[in-house]
Amino acid sequence: MTETVRAIQITRFGDPAEVIGNRQVPIPQPVDDEVLVRVRAASINPVDWKIAQGDYPPVGADKLPLVLGRDLAGTIEAVGTRAHYMLRHGDPVFAFIGQDRGAQSDYVVVRAVELVAMPAGLDFAEAAGAGLASMTAWQGLFDHGGLEAGQRVLVHGGAGGVGHLAVQLAKWKGATVFATASADDRDFVRSIGADTVIDYHAERFEEIATDCDLVFDTQGGAVQRRSFDCLKPGGMMVSTLEPLEDEAAARGLRIAPRYHAMPNAAQLGQVADLLAAGTIRVEVANRFAIGDFAAAYDDARHAHPRGKLVLTLD
Repeated sequence: MTETVRAIQITRFGDPAEVIGNRQVPIPQPVDDEVLVRVRAASINPVDWKIAQGDYPPVGADKLPLVLGRDLAGTIEAVGTRAHYMLRHGDPVFAFIGQDRGAQSDYVVVRAVELVAMPAGLDFAEAAGAGLASMTAWQGLFDHGGLEAGQRVLVHGGAGGVGHLAVQLAKWKGATVFATASADDRDFVRSIGADTVIDYHAERFEEIATDCDLVFDTQGGAVQRRSFDCLKPGGMMVSTLEPLEDEAAARGLRIAPRYHAMPNAAQLGQVADLLAAGTIRVEVANRFAIGDFAAAYDDARHAHPRGKLVLTLD
């Protein structure tokens, strides 16, 4: 094994096209319950380029230099002293890791409580796309939103990385699912379980998705404000962006505090079971070799891809 490996890293904040680079970093070493994973694929999420711009408050200048990426799939390379009993060299795994490490690297140290076995039938790119997006959807819908069978939910951005998993998880839970999407994505979003797909360019979602128990908002701003009209009295707004708490209170509606998805191997294990059963799936919009990271990040920022963008590290 070489002493350094490739990693997508920032050393300062600024324009992502200028500050994100493919650099050599030391190979991390696992201790205690950590494992060293040889990364085969790692996904790109909006938070990655927001971090690069300095627009993600949990990551300040004191955290630099920083390897980007929070979710990955790969194989076990080495284990710490307290992890050897549960994992073996070569085992395929996927994970959603903490902010203190970056997944977009040839090797990354992962805590045993952050990873699960990769479901049979998935390739590494599909598994890599599941981590952050599925936990954002799961924790938003169920932990913060309390979604239950028989309820009505509106998912914004139903074809996006988080949105397409939120649609599927809500449908699995037994909810009636409304979702916004572009006309080009209407058939796709319907195929993954949405009962009603709303073309946000041509239709006013608040006139269609009415009397909802929950709105899962991935857009913020004016979309979130209009979405209050979709909620029935006592309904809940959950947003991945800044929640409009004062407006919700003025209208007698509930709104969850802004949340950041947290690694949770128990929940990720349930997602793995759903993936293995074919109940849900990860849509991979495009795969980029790590050497094409600049094109991948440009696509992530400007192309509004369907599903997830993934870096491959073979």
